[in-house]
Amino acid sequence: MTPKQLAANRRNARKSTGPRTAAGRAVSRMNAVKHGILSTEVVVRGLHAKESQREFTALHQRFRDELQPAGPVEEMLVDQIVTARWRMRRAMRAESGEIALDIERHEMHHNAGMNSYRNWLSWLASGNAVLAMQDSWEGVCTLERWLLEVREAVERDGELTEAATRIPLHGEPNAMTTQLEKLRQRLRENPEGLDEPILRERNRREVVVYLDREIERYHRLNIEYYDRERWREKTRQDTSMLPALPVLEKIMRYETKLERQMYRAMAQLERVQRIRRGEAVPAPLSVAVTERCE
Repeated sequence: MTPKQLAANRRNARKSTGPRTAAGRAVSRMNAVKHGILSTEVVVRGLHAKESQREFTALHQRFRDELQPAGPVEEMLVDQIVTARWRMRRAMRAESGEIALDIERHEMHHNAGMNSYRNWLSWLASGNAVLAMQDSWEGVCTLERWLLEVREAVERDGELTEAATRIPLHGEPNAMTTQLEKLRQRLRENPEGLDEPILRERNRREVVVYLDREIERYHRLNIEYYDRERWREKTRQDTSMLPALPVLEKIMRYETKLERQMYRAMAQLERVQRIRRGEAVPAPLSVAVTERCE
């Protein structure tokens, strides 16, 4: 380019004042966002995963308003800062998503462990189903429900019948049916020689007292186990609020790398802007780190 051409270009450039209207200025302010080398690639736009271009544009504009870049170098540094910040937000979302998935996995595993059919098999295989059922909240609820059914049968029939004693475990031999049958046999004895109506009413009252006592015992266990299950559930959720160690380490390394990139770009931007304002800025200190091998 000749000196005359250079002078002509400078005269023409002074004639261009840029956009004059508010709308034109607003459009021109976003040129760096539209043409930034990194910002055009950082927003994920896939088929099954798509990030918001509008959110990224708004984030970019907030940083531009705050940092006030002038010239391509400062625009590039602001672009690097915004890109690093956007990726850090993505890392935070990834961490939240991993935590949510961990909780879901724990819930699925826990619900699978609470499967009624599996519990039935476990109780029956224990050799003493009633005793095994007393070790879980679901088992205690079932035992309490069975005794309530027996009590309803006693109130309906006026006595503890043989059919009522078979309600628990549907007739399968177990400690509860054995205890009820022993009670029924004992109440059939009449050493005092009481009349049948009087004996029947006395036996009914004694059975009801026995059943109420057992129902109350299982009800207390029900409340105790329910509180315990709630505490365990809360503990499971609390322990799931951190992702697995390999995932956590991966996310932390990624976040650390992005933080370094962002703060390095911010430091460089501050230096460039101070130089542009005519401030005295010392030369950057460069330190080479080597590892000594023995």
